[in-house]
Amino acid sequence: MGRISIVSRVSGRFGEWHRGTLVRATARALLLAVWCLPARASLPNDSAPSPRNGTELKNLSLEDLGNVEVTSVSKAPEQVWKTPAAIFVITQEDIRRSGATNIPEVLRLAPGVEVAQVDSDHWSIAVRGFAGQFSKSLLVLIDGRSVYTPLFSGVYWDVQNLMLEDVERVEVIRGPGGTIWGSNAVNGVINIITKRANDTQGTLVTAGGGNVTQGTGAARFGGTVGKNLSYRIYGMGFVRGPRFHSDGDGFDDWRMGQLGFRADWKPGDRDTLTVQGDTYRGETGERVSIATFTPPAELQPDDNAVVSGGNIVARWTHQWTESSDFQLQAYFDRTNFQDLELGETRDTLDFDFIQHQRIHRDQQLTWGLGARISPSNFIRTSAGVNFTPAKQTDTIYSGFVQYELPIVRDKVSLTAGTKLEHNNFSGFEFQPSAHLLWTPTNHQSLWAAVTRAVRTPSRLDQDVTFNIFITNMPPPVYFQIQGDPNFAAEKLLGYEVGYRTTFTKNVYLDATGFYNVYHDLQNYGPLSIVLNTAPITYAAILVPYANGIQGHTIGAELAPDWKINSRWQLRGSYSYLHMSLRDSPGFTDVGNLLGNYLGSSPRQMLSIQSLVNLPKRFELDLLYRYVSALPAQAVPAYQTADVRCGWRFAEHMEFSVVGQNLLQPSHPEFGGDPGPLVRIKRGAYAKLVWFR
Repeated sequence: MGRISIVSRVSGRFGEWHRGTLVRATARALLLAVWCLPARASLPNDSAPSPRNGTELKNLSLEDLGNVEVTSVSKAPEQVWKTPAAIFVITQEDIRRSGATNIPEVLRLAPGVEVAQVDSDHWSIAVRGFAGQFSKSLLVLIDGRSVYTPLFSGVYWDVQNLMLEDVERVEVIRGPGGTIWGSNAVNGVINIITKRANDTQGTLVTAGGGNVTQGTGAARFGGTVGKNLSYRIYGMGFVRGPRFHSDGDGFDDWRMGQLGFRADWKPGDRDTLTVQGDTYRGETGERVSIATFTPPAELQPDDNAVVSGGNIVARWTHQWTESSDFQLQAYFDRTNFQDLELGETRDTLDFDFIQHQRIHRDQQLTWGLGARISPSNFIRTSAGVNFTPAKQTDTIYSGFVQYELPIVRDKVSLTAGTKLEHNNFSGFEFQPSAHLLWTPTNHQSLWAAVTRAVRTPSRLDQDVTFNIFITNMPPPVYFQIQGDPNFAAEKLLGYEVGYRTTFTKNVYLDATGFYNVYHDLQNYGPLSIVLNTAPITYAAILVPYANGIQGHTIGAELAPDWKINSRWQLRGSYSYLHMSLRDSPGFTDVGNLLGNYLGSSPRQMLSIQSLVNLPKRFELDLLYRYVSALPAQAVPAYQTADVRCGWRFAEHMEFSVVGQNLLQPSHPEFGGDPGPLVRIKRGAYAKLVWFR
């Protein structure tokens, strides 16, 4: 496709570097002009007991679904009706009937979430714009453990694997959540919550396979020790084949194995203790672009990146009184990866304390403290990429307070608070918010919010040196991307309004509008040129990172739900996004980052889901999706559909057949891999589940 410019996706790990849309010929032309330029928080788990577990959620009416308790907005259980934020809950039943095989596919069920597949093992996932392979504006959590990496600002989606049958729900917040969750919860929060061990008793075994999802298998066993201790252990693995490549190089194969456990102990009426952990190892196929000095060239080899890691989480919840409780959580997380271009090992130790205190009847005070220490070691495996220093310890120390004040009892309330943090990248940050909620009836709510949130810099922003080979004319010429040690946090001031209602007991609507103002987004500073003599004599066009883009976005999201009768339910979602960004005064977008921001998120998305319960315990489920064009990724608008047919043919057996991306043989969804644009091909698989 020839989509190469100053900075790009160099490998699966460097997807956020988006070379933009400048072709190599343009880069060579810029060479002549350059000579004329002057030089110049972690969180506690939300698995507190809910009035309804995942098994019961599937039987709720639409009115009852508004009463489901969520914890992602305030770190305390509250009904959806009384939540002043754009939150959507994906239940276990939703996951089962979607036919999804991984977390990114599950997230397609949430309105306003931009899920685009790059290749077989990489995704771009975003909310309200700024799409990219590492989801830099999203905070993603699994049972209270943050999976956001400080190396690239974002999430390694290829290693976030769970046994989907063990997921109780996924709470998706569209919009900033910095007051509660801290830095990097800029455009949204994705909170994945697994079931308590008591809800996974017995044995469950799954097996399946198809043309893309070539083989999957999982097994889980849950039991009890005495009356108060429940546990489960599980193992899972899969092998996935490559997507469609016009050049025939199917480099993006993917295989992974994972083991884990969870134990919940209730020693008394006031205390609950949880310990859980996972360990994994796998290989993710990718093609990389590597600049070399001997000889001067840019290569595009492909190989498998080796990934491994593990984590352990411990959590204690204590109920002091009926109106007061606290939670203390600690976790240790280890991640390792290495490919042809670079590698990193990272350990993260996180502590988090939170207390809820009911004051004067309906007033709620919530406060907490947190600390995170994360030593890392960069592994240099190619000459073109380096992080200096190779070893660094990243830290975050935080505190927050939030107060909920009823203005008219059971009708109008105001919630305000702020997060205070200190991190080693940008120093002190504050993230205040205010939310106003009006519930005129039991099944109707109107809310408004204003929030400040920040994305703290990463090592990519401040510490990287990255070379891109341009031409071999004497002397050889390279673009050299450089991190800026003074790169500041990206800032958002967000304004939101929302409305939820049930028109009848079978028709539900959730609508949200937003206006976000951004400052200090990543851009490039003034170019300069130097002549280096090691390891060879070459000219380097220095391209420093800088805080040089500002602007705003405006949009809306609609999520209707219609239960036509006891056997048929229709759901839909529509989202609209308009982005208006510009260079900050004194900056010029030499690398087309501005164009990448504006052209990598769809202006419109539409989905329609039909769920039908047929006689003889058959199920027929359909999901249609439309996504508008992504000009910066050379991706045209597309539409596609998934179909699932399920059959509970015995008391403890279920069989399903799923077809994915059925409307055309293949289609592209997002760019990033060097070479021709990867196309997501039509797929089908069968799955058998046995449980007892």
